[in-house]
Amino acid sequence: MARLEIRYDLRNPAFAGTKLADRYAMALDQIVWAEERGLLAVTLSEHHGADDGCLPSPLVFAAAVAARTSRIKIRVAALIAPLHDPLRIAEDAAVVDQLSRGRLELVMANGYVPSEFAMFGRNLADRVPAVVEAVQTLQAAWTGEPFEHRGRTVRVTPRPFREPRPPILLGGASVGAARRAARIADLFFPTKPEFWEAYRLAVLEGGGPDWGSMPAVGPRFVHVCEDVDAGWAAVTPYVDHERQSYGAWAASSGSATGFEPDGGASRDDPEYSVVNPAGFRSLIDGLGEWGTLAIHPMMGGLPPELAWESLRAMGDALGLEPGDQ
Repeated sequence: MARLEIRYDLRNPAFAGTKLADRYAMALDQIVWAEERGLLAVTLSEHHGADDGCLPSPLVFAAAVAARTSRIKIRVAALIAPLHDPLRIAEDAAVVDQLSRGRLELVMANGYVPSEFAMFGRNLADRVPAVVEAVQTLQAAWTGEPFEHRGRTVRVTPRPFREPRPPILLGGASVGAARRAARIADLFFPTKPEFWEAYRLAVLEGGGPDWGSMPAVGPRFVHVCEDVDAGWAAVTPYVDHERQSYGAWAASSGSATGFEPDGGASRDDPEYSVVNPAGFRSLIDGLGEWGTLAIHPMMGGLPPELAWESLRAMGDALGLEPGDQ
């Protein structure tokens, strides 16, 4: 069966009628549910200044996940490196890795939303050197030894739990980002799958291993219910909200994020799917053994109770039971 994961950006638009504290609590409950049924990872995203409260502090939330779980991998994808002090990333991430006993995985990214850079007084033009510095700082900091940082000698404690350190991935949506990942990171986390081949070739050019073709990836959002038409009616406002929100950021930046501001009707977007249980089983089978589906149960601010209905339908469709590994 394909690899199953779960992800959250915790958007909470006003029309959803959900208190943000309740959404946070339900997300943690759902992550526990996912771990109990053998899902492999939870991914947490980062954005700032969004009207809908899109998660701005993924490492803080990752600590809460670590406290509630014992096995599931905790991935931050992506941490917007230029908006953070790299030494503070090293400290906070090391604490989360200790809390989780080595389950943290960081995906570092340049960022692309102009308003976020303005909010923190950062320059978009500086983002590539900033993310390179952040990756190199983490690599040095997590040795636990003193190192030179911006002209002074520093030491970061504690060290992470994992030996020799948590993996550092580089996210991105360009050939440049792919080649940069081959030079400085442990792996590449492409926003769009077509950039994987550029990464693979750059690793080979540098004498590294052949990672092969990128495995199949499922759609951005899948909702499972018996009545597909009724399901679409229920989720469409939230699909529209997500597409419009991410699309506006993409338009403001000119970045290739996979979101188009004028991408047509939501129901026609192949990245969003509403299926019945049989259709969900077929989707999973079609991804193959090495494919991945990242379930996004509260996409776009979907109310927790509706998200739970879909999660339980997914579990029933695949025969997932507590204790599955």
